[in-house]
Amino acid sequence: MFDKEVTNVIVMVLTTFIVSALIMPVMKRMAHHIGAIDVPRNDEGKRHIHKKPIPKLGGVGIFLSFLVGYMIFGTHSVKMNAILIGGFLIILTGIMDDIHDLRASYKLIGQIAAALVVTIYGGILMENITILGLPKINFGIYSYPITIFFIVACVNVINLIDGLDGLSGGISSIFYLTTGIICFYQMRVGSLEMILSFIMLGATLGFLLHNFYPAKIFAGDCSQFMGFMIAIISLLGFKTTAFTTIFVPLSIIAIPILDTLFAIIRRLLKGQAPFQADKQHLHHQLLGMNFSQRTTVLIIYVIDALFALTSIFYVLNDSILAMSIYGVLFILIIWFVCYTNIITDKRPPKFKEIKSKIKQKRV
Repeated sequence: MFDKEVTNVIVMVLTTFIVSALIMPVMKRMAHHIGAIDVPRNDEGKRHIHKKPIPKLGGVGIFLSFLVGYMIFGTHSVKMNAILIGGFLIILTGIMDDIHDLRASYKLIGQIAAALVVTIYGGILMENITILGLPKINFGIYSYPITIFFIVACVNVINLIDGLDGLSGGISSIFYLTTGIICFYQMRVGSLEMILSFIMLGATLGFLLHNFYPAKIFAGDCSQFMGFMIAIISLLGFKTTAFTTIFVPLSIIAIPILDTLFAIIRRLLKGQAPFQADKQHLHHQLLGMNFSQRTTVLIIYVIDALFALTSIFYVLNDSILAMSIYGVLFILIIWFVCYTNIITDKRPPKFKEIKSKIKQKRV
């Protein structure tokens, strides 16, 4: 029985991986045809790292591979209908933004619309939470706005960290793999959250085959779909107690959450808009330490994988070991915050003054 379940999981992942890997070249041609190309620019905080135009729509390829996986391995339900409709709205918003940059407010409307479909039509809600074994907090009528906020937040943290080849896809893959393993060892074989996790794992890995450095295609703003599915799988886990605490899914995506949080704090301290683009993200800090793009992404993978592995320990009731590793990881994060420019500029005032004079002379 166990061997059959493992075989089913492997078939599920391989199917969507192959579909995704094969569909990406088609997405590249389509991106060129409709003008969904990421051209490097020097504005927006000079955030672009790639040097040549790269086609987008990789996220559309992930979505299409997900649809194939659902048709083969999924089962019809109201929840699944809501997920499909919500995912389509996210992808539609992403495509529109990839072709012609949308205002942030328009993208937010698309994200909220998708979240409303999931919560109202699908009935997928975060009705209560518990944190580290403390008594449950029931949200009651506030479940709807809290769930909508959670979905929109997950969509944006994945979208915002999508700054290096293979970064958002790799982090999302770690999440899907981790949740799939948790469901598998909890004997939740055949549950919706497990099927979605492994379908998305294959689809995202197929995309990574073309997106890892040097990238041949970007997810574009359709990377929002990966964050959307992270939110959905997390919410399904809450409803079926696959996740014993909200700390588990949040810790699996700790890196994008912390990077987004640091970015908001950094910009507010500088008197900038919270979502104004800059080049002080986690991956920029590592690049500034003279790590290559490939090495930078691999370092972030390792850190995120440690958070994910620790989450598995926690769910499997080895909470003492899990909390110990969590503690070490957060000490490392605090050290990183103190000794890099991820929140505030740590360069000495004298250095800034010299740099300013050099710029004036050049002018």
